[in-house]
Amino acid sequence: MIKIVKASELEKNFFDGRDFGGSIDVVKDVLRDVKNKGDKALVEYGAKFDLSSPAAFEIPQSELKAAAEKLKKENPDLYESLCYSHDLAFRFAKKQRESFDEFEVELEPGLFTGQKNIPVDRAGVYVPAGRFPLISTVIMTVTPAKAAGVQEVIMCTPPRVHPDDLEAAKKEGSGVPGKPFVGGKPYGDEGIMAAAWICGADRVFACGGSQAIGAMAFGTESIPKVDVVVGPGNKYVAEAKRLVYGTVGIDMLAGPTEVFVIADKSADPKWLSADLLAQAEHDVVAQPIMATDSEDLAKAVQEEIEKQLADLPTAATARQSVENFGKIIVTSSIEEACQIANKKAPEHLELAMDQGDNLEKAKSLVHNYGSLFIGHGAAEVFGDYAAGLNHTLPTSGSARFTGGLSVRAFIKTVTTLRTIEGQKGTLASAKAAGFLGDAEGLAGHARAARIRL
Repeated sequence: MIKIVKASELEKNFFDGRDFGGSIDVVKDVLRDVKNKGDKALVEYGAKFDLSSPAAFEIPQSELKAAAEKLKKENPDLYESLCYSHDLAFRFAKKQRESFDEFEVELEPGLFTGQKNIPVDRAGVYVPAGRFPLISTVIMTVTPAKAAGVQEVIMCTPPRVHPDDLEAAKKEGSGVPGKPFVGGKPYGDEGIMAAAWICGADRVFACGGSQAIGAMAFGTESIPKVDVVVGPGNKYVAEAKRLVYGTVGIDMLAGPTEVFVIADKSADPKWLSADLLAQAEHDVVAQPIMATDSEDLAKAVQEEIEKQLADLPTAATARQSVENFGKIIVTSSIEEACQIANKKAPEHLELAMDQGDNLEKAKSLVHNYGSLFIGHGAAEVFGDYAAGLNHTLPTSGSARFTGGLSVRAFIKTVTTLRTIEGQKGTLASAKAAGFLGDAEGLAGHARAARIRL
């Protein structure tokens, strides 16, 4: 059962970042091998960790197209939902792209400074396919890269046994955890492949885990080196991204997922419980949190969570999350709930309140979150799947200093300088640069400035 605690009873470590790492040594070995041995290392680690270790890695575009056509025929509702989600995400990302201004301004006579936004040449996205193949992650990673204007978007996703190899795999009892099928054709989860086709991924590779991050960061004989790597993954993927940062750019280091709901007495316990459990079912270390100034609502949600767990197919995971990391915090006021949320800086923050003073007050007070969901109807799950927002968001308190994945991750904001010789501003800058060069003992700097006077 989820715990109910008073705000004054919160432990100090409740606000600490949550790190479930401890994988650095393993990942260091993987990255070193991928850097030194290229494709050979990918084959070796695929045979060690994955369901399949294909003879080649790139999945042909024809296979992606076939997966999309199969999905459209066999599950048209899902196909249309993917298309709808992609359309919203692309329109939102294009709007983001348009909001990044380019300019040139004459700060002083003859001294023109400017800003340009230039997309990276090649982006790499990682899409997990473990217990839950994350087809929506294809949309959330490929789409903003495309909207940013990236020339080539490549994708890595864990391999699956190709349909042509299923009979052979069955005969030898392989293609299962602990015994991969080795040497077959490259293939991935069919839903992920279909989504890759819908979103326009340029190249897709059947390669998973930290070795995929290394392949995109360093490049191998098959997988090209990229400029930036984005996308979620397990602790090994997260550690790999941490270690390759600097060789390539990354979006962020994501930890266990979390939701923080601020609710007043106008909220529906059934809706609140459903939202908390939707987050809890992700992982046994997911963190569902609610804060409310109503003790009656706290007790009602506690009871409702138990009712909904009774028939939730993912209850085994969700219950561990709720009991070990979940909390309902009873506060003295909505203001106090907002203060706690700001200190926690959650990935997802919901304001479950009617239109009115409480909602307006909360909106004005909260400022640390990955995404904000305003009002009863704005379910966090909409942001996960089909509202245009990106669901790749900062966790473990990192919302204090960064936002979620956006077109910004694929764009370099660079500056320009243009001068007109002999103008007042140009001369003043040359004089100032000369004196500053003298002060720092950099005579060459001073000379390069004064030679233009």
